[in-house]
Order: sequence, then structure tokens, then C-alpha cells
Amino acid sequence: MKRTVLVVDDEQNMQTVMRMILEAAGYGVQVADGAREGLKHLTNPNLDVVLSDLKMPGMGGEEFIRLCREERPDLPVIVVTAHGTIRSAVQSINAGATDYLTKPFEPEELEIAVHNAVKLRDILHENQRLRETVTESLARPGLIGTSQAVQRLMDEIRKVAPYRTSVLITGESGTGKELVARTIHEMSPRRERPWVAINCSAIPHDLMESELFGYVKGAFTGAAQNRLGRLEQAQGGTLFLDEIGDLAPELQVKLLRVLQEREFSPVGSDQVRSADVRFLAATNRDLRDLVRQGRFREDLFYRLDVYSILVPPLRDRGEDIIQLAELFLREISQEADKPVRRIVPAALQVLQHYQWPGNVRELRNAVERSLLSCRGEEIGVPDLPEAVRGTQARDSACTPELAGDQDLDSWLADVERLAILKALESCGGIQAHAARQLGISERSLWHRIKKLNIQISRSFT
Repeated sequence: MKRTVLVVDDEQNMQTVMRMILEAAGYGVQVADGAREGLKHLTNPNLDVVLSDLKMPGMGGEEFIRLCREERPDLPVIVVTAHGTIRSAVQSINAGATDYLTKPFEPEELEIAVHNAVKLRDILHENQRLRETVTESLARPGLIGTSQAVQRLMDEIRKVAPYRTSVLITGESGTGKELVARTIHEMSPRRERPWVAINCSAIPHDLMESELFGYVKGAFTGAAQNRLGRLEQAQGGTLFLDEIGDLAPELQVKLLRVLQEREFSPVGSDQVRSADVRFLAATNRDLRDLVRQGRFREDLFYRLDVYSILVPPLRDRGEDIIQLAELFLREISQEADKPVRRIVPAALQVLQHYQWPGNVRELRNAVERSLLSCRGEEIGVPDLPEAVRGTQARDSACTPELAGDQDLDSWLADVERLAILKALESCGGIQAHAARQLGISERSLWHRIKKLNIQISRSFT
């Protein structure tokens, strides 16, 4: 979709120049002859960026910027003026401008400034979407799940969320480490400020420094304009460093300085800027082991690991698998516009017995694939991915067959009884250990033992 830029300037020639440059770059352009006329355009919900002169008759640029921020806080405003003094730049930024251009400027400078502003607006919109997503997640019991493992996880999140403390989130791939980080942000006093994420393994090492710290015009070939880094985009909010274990050693040193001194410098600049940012980091690697190998700085590890949270694997959340699968079914069915009503009990049982090495991400993928495979309104065992169905074949030797005169409820009770007896036997009759192996609470196990009239034999011990 074409992005729309509003040009607010009382000079007709400047309006024409900026319109030609921006339209050639693929933007839609609206023009206002002054600040008061510019305010009328703010009702356009498709407006993406505002370019405003600073010195205009009637209402000045600073007052216009302030009113823009009040009316449309999501809308980036770039000041374009011939009065390029440090004081006017600072006043514009304080009023709420996101960038500053001095006349005359090169066409590339204008294009890059607008491009960066559009990216900033996309980040703000993504933050709003994430807030809504996480708020919905928090409305569900225990962050999508009622198992003891998830309850403990939520307790940890509640403890650390109100503070500025750095948090290191660990866990296997696919367990939801980024969701935990988002939840910490949304439950913190910084919830209304930016959430910015960067994947340390997805960006080439030679680009990571400028991506993290930003750069100034002329810092290197192709740096035609100042560019905000992720640190500056996250000012006042939270910066999430995903896959922190893959950060290059030379950048580990620079990140350590930011964490220690709370300041940084963009690439190519001697100017020191403050970093009012909360740091959350995540990894599926053993950072202590990387420290021992000399591949991760010990001092950075301790700066990040002020408070650590381990996200449990799905195999330790047996009670949550059915709830998660049914939730994913509703979401994916709606997205795919395919009316699949439910997953049959036998298929749910197979899902519960699978070990899920890919964790929650693998479960969602399995539900999506099953939904696309099924021909009716129900997902059955044959619709499940082969890797998941394989568990049923491996367990069939120790699973009772459904007799001709037996109903499903009694057969499931037999299966449940057999699973509990096997867990008790392997754990020496210790119910707490058996409950953990089965992925249920000790209280839940006690109720099932009583319901199924299972006798705790001394032979277990």
C-alpha cells in the first residue's frame, strides 16, 4: 500500500520540490500552505508522516508539532527548515519531532528521512498490536495454560516486571521466550513506551553495530543521512535482545558499556547519548558454557543475568497441551477460513503423549498442518503429522485396545490408569515425582488415583 506524506510549508517552491521527490520515490503526497491548514489533514487515518517547516506565518512549527503529538501521537513529524541552528533542532525534538532536515537538502536525504519515519511508525503500530495480543494472552488463565510450570513462570514474571532490572530468559527453541519478554514489558511501568526487538543471529555481524547504535551522516559509504538505531528507538521503553548468545565478541564489549554506563554513541559520532532502556535478553544456548569456552564475556553475562527466568518446555506442561491445541485450532481455523470444529479425543490423546521437541511452535505447526489435511469438520488421528502419529504406534504395545462392547470413556479410564501405574512404578511410588513425569499437579494425581481406585502397592517402593 502506498504511504502518504503531508508537506506543511508556506513556500510554494518548496512544496513543489518535496512533492516531486517523494512522488518519484513512490509516496502519496498531500500539501498544506501552513500549520493551521496542516492540522485539518490530521483526521486522515492513512497519513503516515508529516514534513513541517519551522518558521511559518501565524502558527509556528513548534506549536504545530506539539499539537500533532497531542492529536496523533503515532504520527512521526520531520522538521524541514532553513534555520538550521542547534537550538532550533533541540526545540523541535523537545516539541516531539522525530527527525530534522536543513534546507537545502539532497533528494536522498529527504527519502531516507521519510523512510526511517515510516519504519518508526510501523514499530509504534506493531507495539500497539503486541500490547493487544499480550493483553489478550494475559486474560487467559496463566499465560495460555494452567499447569504448575506455567503458574510458576507467571509468578516469576510478576516479581520482576515492575522494576528496571535486566532479565535473561532461557529455554529451548519454540517455548515462547519472546512472549515472556513481551509480557514483562506489558506488565511494567514502561508499557506505554516503545517495545523494540532485535535478533542477534539474524543480522550480519558487520551490520549489527549500526543496527543497534544507529549512525550519523557520512559515517561510512552510503550513510547519506542520520539513522536511529534500535537503542534510540527504544528510549524510555524496552529493548529485547533475542539470541544474545550469537552476539559478536566486539559488540559484546560495546553492549557491556551501555549496560554499565547507560550511554552510547552512534557509529561515526563522538556525541554521547543517554540510554534510558530496559534490557531483556533471551537465548536457547548455555551462556555459562559459552563463558567457559571464552566465547561470551563473563562480565556481560552477569550484567544480563541479574534475574533469570527459565521457560519450561512443553513436555513439562502436559496439562496445557489440549488447551493450547484447541486455542490454536480456533485461531488457525479463523485465519484459514476453514470451519474445523474440534480435535477428536483420540487425536488429543496422541498430542498429549508426544514429547514436542519443537515445543509450542511445533504444536502450533502440527495443528495447522492437521487442519489443512482434514477433509471434514474434525481433526482425527490420521490427520496428524506422521512424526506425531508415530508416538501412537510406539506406545500401542502397552496401550489397551478398545473392546467391541466398551465405550470410549471406560477405555480412556483404562489408558489413564495404566499411565499412572507406569509412572508410579518408574518413580518408586513417589507421587510428587510421578505427577511431574505425567505433567500434572500432585493434587490432580491424588484425585485421579482416588477416582480410578488405584491401590498404591508397596512393590512400588
